[in-house]
Order: sequence, then C-alpha cells, then structure tokens
Amino acid sequence: MLKELNEQNFNENIKDGIKFVAFTASWCGYCNRQKPILKEIADQNIWIGMVDPDNNPSLVQEYGISAFPAFLLFKNGKLIANFVGYKTKYELLNTILGYLQ
Repeated sequence: MLKELNEQNFNENIKDGIKFVAFTASWCGYCNRQKPILKEIADQNIWIGMVDPDNNPSLVQEYGISAFPAFLLFKNGKLIANFVGYKTKYELLNTILGYLQ
C-alpha cells in the first residue's frame, strides 16, 4: 500500500508497527526510476509512505535528508534505519529485512 505522507499526517502514520518511508523528488532521475519499484513492492501488501521533499521541507530537515531517493524505516514511531540511493527491488527488500532481523 502506498500512502502519501506530508508534514500534517507523518507522525500519525508512522506511530504504529513497521513503516517504510521513501523521500522522492519529481526532478530526481533516480527517484523517477525508483517509484515503479516502490509501487511494485507496495502492491505486494507492504506499507510504503511517500514524501515529496519539495512540499515537506520540515521533514527533510528533521531527518537530515540530503540526497534522494532517501529511505527511512520506523518501528512504532522510532527511526531504526535510514539509507539513500537507488535500489533494485531485491536490494530494497533485502535491506529492509536485514534491519528487521
């Protein structure tokens, strides 16, 4: 499931369970290549929050995002991992699973 996140609904959406959040910018070539992969993963019943960094600068600042695409992994509202850069579907899934073990 893909969920659009913004500064108003971010904290409410990440507070429970495992939440994977992607910061992708429309002007970023790697982000545009990443989006179909994120959609494919979300179609497999994995929750992914999508943040547009241009419209949510306070989230970018709060989490120290300086490169795109950027990924954050939360467990019950607590940041447990962050990483950046284009990833294949299998790299993303393996990275996420690695942090959950």
